[in-house]
Amino acid sequence: MSENNVELDILAVFSHPDDAELTVAGTLLKVKSLGYRTGVADMTRGEMGTRGTPEMRAEEAREAARILRLDVRLNLAQPDGHIWPTEEARQQMVRVIRAHRPKVILTQHWDDPHPDHSSTCRIVREAARLASMRRYDEGAGQPPVRVPMVAHSVYSRLVIPSFIVDVSDFVAEKMQSIRAHASQFHLPESQEPATRISDKNFLGQIESQMGYYGSLIGVAAGEAFYVREALNVDDPVALLTRPMNIYS
Repeated sequence: MSENNVELDILAVFSHPDDAELTVAGTLLKVKSLGYRTGVADMTRGEMGTRGTPEMRAEEAREAARILRLDVRLNLAQPDGHIWPTEEARQQMVRVIRAHRPKVILTQHWDDPHPDHSSTCRIVREAARLASMRRYDEGAGQPPVRVPMVAHSVYSRLVIPSFIVDVSDFVAEKMQSIRAHASQFHLPESQEPATRISDKNFLGQIESQMGYYGSLIGVAAGEAFYVREALNVDDPVALLTRPMNIYS
């Protein structure tokens, strides 16, 4: 894990080395263009993956981080396929949050069918609260932080987004960051076993999904998020009169 304690505005915490790219890369690129400091924390090295090796995947993650212009990319080396909200995992996440002090954390949704993903969500939500408690993990010598806002990437069609980020200007770079994880996706010459995400149509489905969420707000491409907490809106007129097309 990096010793770089740079403060971040937004931190994406996902289970596997390509998860953040597949789900929130457009948002990370957009907020970076607005001048915010961004980071990704991968919970595992992806060692349970059908394709590639942990070493290969680490190199791919570094290349994706370069494309995304991340300020920080961490790997927590939790056991792939066995992520669980243990005290060790919660404490490790608390230390990351206290070290980098993100205002916003993007992570997976608790209703995601992949057990690593749902467990990552729980660890993040619990650690976000624990990081604000002065007496928790006092021995580490890190001061407590304000509880960051946690936003969950929408996976299930049954989850209605709380908001959608217009990422129309960042689709090409997002797809480039995804393709940096070349071992995981379609390569005609690959001799490795086929997986769902290595299917030749999979990346097109990612673009179609962005197009669908973009259509809900009248733009070319979007990334959808759910927040469990109520949002504090300073200017409801500005929020509710943003240009968009309403179809229903």
